[in-house]
Amino acid sequence: MISVLLVGKGNVATHLYNAFNHIDKIKVTQISSRELTKIPQADVTIIAVSDDAIAEVSSKITNDFVVHTSGSVALNDLKNGTKKGIFYMLQTFSKDKKVDFNEVPFCLEAENENDYTLLETLAKSIGKKIYTINSEQRKTLHVAAVFVNNFTNHMYKIGNDICIENNIPFEILQPLIKETASKIAHLSPEKSQTGPAIRNDQKTIKNHLNLLDSNQQKIYKILTKSIQSSID
Repeated sequence: MISVLLVGKGNVATHLYNAFNHIDKIKVTQISSRELTKIPQADVTIIAVSDDAIAEVSSKITNDFVVHTSGSVALNDLKNGTKKGIFYMLQTFSKDKKVDFNEVPFCLEAENENDYTLLETLAKSIGKKIYTINSEQRKTLHVAAVFVNNFTNHMYKIGNDICIENNIPFEILQPLIKETASKIAHLSPEKSQTGPAIRNDQKTIKNHLNLLDSNQQKIYKILTKSIQSSID
């Protein structure tokens, strides 16, 4: 039996708690970051709080092995005086959207082999995709994730705004979104690129710009230039 203490009650901590709670060989307890006056003992303490709070929260924990779930905070930013590690899941977590942990990459780091093995056992109990990623790799991976997730979602928001302004249902674009995402499982993003920018279709580009507001035009021009500059 592995005992796990989850510190935090946000999206990541809650999804993890629900997943671990269904595993017979794991005993999981969850507390908020405001309940640190009396901390239960555990084999692994997982801090799932905002990045800015990790150092302060970890400094108050004396449990033997403490890890965090952040993509952008280094292992050494943990301020506990005991062993340290990383239990980072490369996925977007929303409160009301169930997560299939079998599809979630677990990026693990620890100071010694035994602790790494313990994290690996935890990850394998709920998931299948396990990677050894050090702190520097994880920081750059997090930047890449911002491009493919957060920035891409903002593009969806802009597309939705354009649809709303012109009384078009956004759902019309959803099959295209799904096809674009699924295509890169078989082709590189470079080879998957289509559209007026890659074709240098200046007439279409000009027509598009005339349909956009000033902020949308700036984004369109930046992305068009970036696509065209990527051509060998």
